[in-house]
Amino acid sequence: MAAITRLAKRAFVVSSLARRCLSSSVVNCHAPPHDATSFRPFPLREDSSKRCVQWVFLGCPGVGKGTYASRLSNLLGVPHIATGDLVRDELTSSGPLSSQLSEIVKQGQLVSDEIIISLLSKRLVAGEAKGDLGFILDGFPRTIKQAVSFFTLEILEGVTDIDLVINLKLREDVLLEKCLGRRICNQCGGNFNVASINIKAENGSPGIIMAPLLPPENCISKLITRSDDTEAVVKERLRIYNEMTQPVEEFYRSRGKLLEFNLPGGIPESWPKLLHALNLDDYEDKRSAAA
Repeated sequence: MAAITRLAKRAFVVSSLARRCLSSSVVNCHAPPHDATSFRPFPLREDSSKRCVQWVFLGCPGVGKGTYASRLSNLLGVPHIATGDLVRDELTSSGPLSSQLSEIVKQGQLVSDEIIISLLSKRLVAGEAKGDLGFILDGFPRTIKQAVSFFTLEILEGVTDIDLVINLKLREDVLLEKCLGRRICNQCGGNFNVASINIKAENGSPGIIMAPLLPPENCISKLITRSDDTEAVVKERLRIYNEMTQPVEEFYRSRGKLLEFNLPGGIPESWPKLLHALNLDDYEDKRSAAA
C-alpha cells in the first residue's frame, strides 16, 4: 500500500488543479455534454511525464466504457484499468479466487466489493512499480461502499483524488441488443459486435444508429460468445447495476465531479462529441499533427 500512497502524492499538484477547474463548472457538469459546452475539465499538460489523469468511467454493462476509456487512455498516455478485465484475468488463472468468481459470473451477479478492491489494489501496486502516472478506471467504483471508501482513504490509502467521473448513458433496449451482439475471437482475443442497430426517433426520443463492429475475415470462423451474454443474464446485470450504482452517481454529482454523456450513436458519432465535452478535440488534433 505504500507504493499506492507514493503514486497519490505525485498526483497531488495536478489533482488540485482539477478540483479548482471543476468547482467553477459544477452547475453544468451533469447536463448532456454534447449540448453543454460550458463543462471543461482541467487543461492537460503538454509534458506527458508530468501529467496525472485520475478519471473514472461509469455506465451500464455493454454501454461502451471499455471502448471509450481505451481510446482516451491511448490519447492521454495513461493506463486503462478495467475491473472486468481484472476479473477475467483472475478467472483464467489458477488463483484462489478463480472458482468463486466463475460461479458469480455464471449467475450474472456482481463481484463483491472485497474481491474487486483486492484485484484493483494489486493492479495499482504493479502500475506504480512500472512508473504509471495516473489511470482511467473502468467499472470501479460500482457501489456506494466502493465510492465512499475510495473517497475517504479507507481502502486504497490515497488513490482517491478522482478528477472526473464520466457517466455514459444509453437506452436499455439498445444496451440489450449490443450485449447480445458481442463476440470474441478465440485466437487473437479481439472484441467485435455483430449487432446492427437502427432505431427510429419516436415520442421525443432521438433515433440511434450503431453499425456492427465486424471482425476481419481471418477471425470470422473463430468468433465465440461470452458465456454471460445471454438475455436473462444481461437483463439481470442491468437491473442490479441500476439499483446499486444510482447512489454512486449521486455521490459524485454532489461533489461536482460527474459528467453525464448521452451516447448519440456509435463510435463515429459519439467519439468527437465526447472529446468536445472533455475539451480534448484540439488536443487530439495536436497529437495527430505531431505523429
